[in-house]
Amino acid sequence: MSKSANSFKREKKIYRAEPTVLAICEDKKSSKNYLTDVSKHFRVNMDIVFDHCGKTDPLGIVNEAIANQRYYDKVFCVIDRDDHSNFDEAIALAKRHKKITVITSYPCFEFWLILHFGHCARPFRAAGKKSAADLAVDFLRTKPNMSEYAKGNIGLFASLPTQRFDDARRISPRILQQAMDSGELNPSTEIHLIINEMEDLSEPRRV
Repeated sequence: MSKSANSFKREKKIYRAEPTVLAICEDKKSSKNYLTDVSKHFRVNMDIVFDHCGKTDPLGIVNEAIANQRYYDKVFCVIDRDDHSNFDEAIALAKRHKKITVITSYPCFEFWLILHFGHCARPFRAAGKKSAADLAVDFLRTKPNMSEYAKGNIGLFASLPTQRFDDARRISPRILQQAMDSGELNPSTEIHLIINEMEDLSEPRRV
């Protein structure tokens, strides 16, 4: 027996429409390249944009998110603590907007990459002419095959073994929880949270 027009309409409602997501990265190079590759890894089929908007401070990133949030279901701001003077102001402002989630790294995104090589709880403090982020990058360069690391490396995600990626996802939540318990967030990162979100959004969403 042939199906009626109404039965075809019902079948089309098995899955919900995919949410639209915007991720604004403070760093237009390393974090943007890496997270774009992760989105491809999970085959996230949605309107997700990693966009460097020319604003390289946390408050500028959050203000950009506020200006664009009406176009998206979710907005992520990926920012570094480093030595930004308006970091706390940016966090407080973002909390006023339900669509916006801030993803922080202490002192910087490179700490997430460090976790690809195992547990690390050593804080990074500015010393001499080098910021905490500079010292985190220096430490990352001591890791296997990372001596030539530079912001903007293309194909960084693909160059790291899948096991290292899985290890970082396992270690990062523990480091973050320990940091929160101690009240000292340096070092820690929330990058795993946006990666978890990508993985979740890659799954079919039934009505």
